Amino acid sequence: MGFELRPATSRDLDFARDLTCRNMLRYYIQHELLWLDEAFDVAWEGRENWLIVRDDTLMGYVSLSRDARALYIRELHMLEAFQGQGAGSWAIDQVFAMACKERRPALRLTVFENNPAKILYERKGLKVVGKDQCFLRMQRDINGLHR
Repeated sequence: MGFELRPATSRDLDFARDLTCRNMLRYYIQHELLWLDEAFDVAWEGRENWLIVRDDTLMGYVSLSRDARALYIRELHMLEAFQGQGAGSWAIDQVFAMACKERRPALRLTVFENNPAKILYERKGLKVVGKDQCFLRMQRDINGLHR
């Protein structure tokens, strides 16, 4: 069986917070930023969150938001044991398909400039369109590919 997106619920908050902190804390420390569980929790409640699963095995999650200009990937995290197995790439494809279906002009995300995930995002067609402090803003235009 392949990968699947399942809607996340408030019961998944602890998993998502812990995974995000594990994956991102080194970048927060390197860039002298403060990780706050409470800030993560507030953001989680205001976003559309999906679990990435395969054969009922929880592999990671993706968190989304929208405005008139784009569909935004706010978080995309995989458990370390499942990194490099194609689930992150697959999830980006699913989110891009959502953006097309919703007729959003673009798919956007922000990534730490020194995060190797940037290579995956570039491979999936996202381009750097700006820089803020230690972050790169990346975007893939939909270019009329509405489905």
